[in-house]
Amino acid sequence: MENWDLIIIGAGVGGLAAGIYGARSGLKTLLIEEKIAGGTAVNAPIVENYPGFPHILGAELAEKMVQHCKTTGAIINELEPVVSLTLQDDDKIVRTNQSEYCAKAIIIATGAHYRQIGVKGEKEFHGRGVSYCGVCDGPLFRGKRVVVVGGGNSACTTALYLSGLAAEVFLIHRKDNFRAEEALAKAVMSKENVKIFWNTEVKEIKGEQIVSSVNLLNVKTGDITELAINGVFVQIGESPNSQIAKDAQVKVDETGYIEIDINQRTNLSGVYGVGDVTNHPVMQIGTAVGQGITAALDAYSHIKQPYYRK
Repeated sequence: MENWDLIIIGAGVGGLAAGIYGARSGLKTLLIEEKIAGGTAVNAPIVENYPGFPHILGAELAEKMVQHCKTTGAIINELEPVVSLTLQDDDKIVRTNQSEYCAKAIIIATGAHYRQIGVKGEKEFHGRGVSYCGVCDGPLFRGKRVVVVGGGNSACTTALYLSGLAAEVFLIHRKDNFRAEEALAKAVMSKENVKIFWNTEVKEIKGEQIVSSVNLLNVKTGDITELAINGVFVQIGESPNSQIAKDAQVKVDETGYIEIDINQRTNLSGVYGVGDVTNHPVMQIGTAVGQGITAALDAYSHIKQPYYRK
């Protein structure tokens, strides 16, 4: 069994920030990531609200953080899913599909996954016209007609990105106003090739081998119309990846988010939560970074027990 001071589960922006501060504090630090380091920031077409970077690709920002983390001496294990945790004792045990690790402190930064709209055709056409990542799949729809479902920041950002690729973008929102930041909302509404369907829901995604149309329901009139399109980008938010933490007796709220205090501490001593998996009310790259820093510094305090420890 490998022994570490600090193990961070998840190498998204929050986990990477924690890795930087953990390693710089002198802790022997390991990040374990089931996919590729960078997290969901990699999928952001454009990031315009992270301080110091008025305009940067999400993948580029994530890669800068990954490289920064590595330069501090933190080790990042990619493509290594965690399968179970034992967190009750002073020595925390992390089991993956490859090995077992022991640490004095654990930071859970497992993020969240995209929500589905749950309509007929969504699962059947996933990868054949249905996507949850505009920057990943957008170039496949150059010059075509696409639907974006949602009304928040991610939906508006994706619609803006796709407007530079697709011939037409149809933004489907079940309410009559956006939840997105005002600047994003204005930008979307200014695009000539973006048409907004207010008070509308997607009821079915149709096609044969690939997506060819969607059925739309106007929630006010009850009218159903069929719209010919080539792709559907679902952008309606996320759900936390917290089951493995919950199974290890980390406390979560009624919606599954890990409950944390101001120092990112969970209900278990030496166990912290960071980023989109927590019940922090603001889910942004900047807040995840701040949470990661706070958790790493408190983990240092937990392990080293300096005079100011409270």
